[in-house]
Amino acid sequence: MAPKHIFVALTGASGSMYGLRLAEQLCLKGFTVTFTASCSGTAVCLEETGLDLSGDLDKALQRLYSHLEIKSGISLMHPDDLFCGAASGSSAPDAMVVCPCSMGTLARISAGVSGNLIERAADVMLKERRKLLLVPRETPLSDIHLENMLKLSRAGARIIPAMPAFYGRPESVLDLVDFVVGKIMDQMGILNDLYKRWGTE
Repeated sequence: MAPKHIFVALTGASGSMYGLRLAEQLCLKGFTVTFTASCSGTAVCLEETGLDLSGDLDKALQRLYSHLEIKSGISLMHPDDLFCGAASGSSAPDAMVVCPCSMGTLARISAGVSGNLIERAADVMLKERRKLLLVPRETPLSDIHLENMLKLSRAGARIIPAMPAFYGRPESVLDLVDFVVGKIMDQMGILNDLYKRWGTE
């Protein structure tokens, strides 16, 4: 069964477009989205896309809606708001996607550190055995990065590296982004046609 409430978090790795496109597609499909960005994620998002998620949450949410060209469906949370429902197992979302996921965030989740909303919510997903999807975007990968990913995979997280394929002959950056976003949605059981599947016309 596909999740209904999904928590999407941006962190400080490059690849803000992946998380933004995911949030947009989830909203268009009628899912409830809780959205946040770490301080580093906010800075990277501004650098990569021009979208400013800082400052007053209501104003930042309106900028987010304008950027995504949608009108509703998202709750924007401060990354330090541990009063958010996602920070508790009693009202945890059905699934959480950290997209992109920095190696620092991945390491802290792996260690069980809950220093902010993103890390705490990820910890909740693991302890409640709910879907936690991590989308790392880093290269090259050190032994430490790989060990942390293996540890999280064994704990139940799904590791979905931002590695677009080229068999569909992408014609734009959006095509590359959509391949990764489509793969993320596949892992949550959400039907999508964002990318050409192998063996199809």
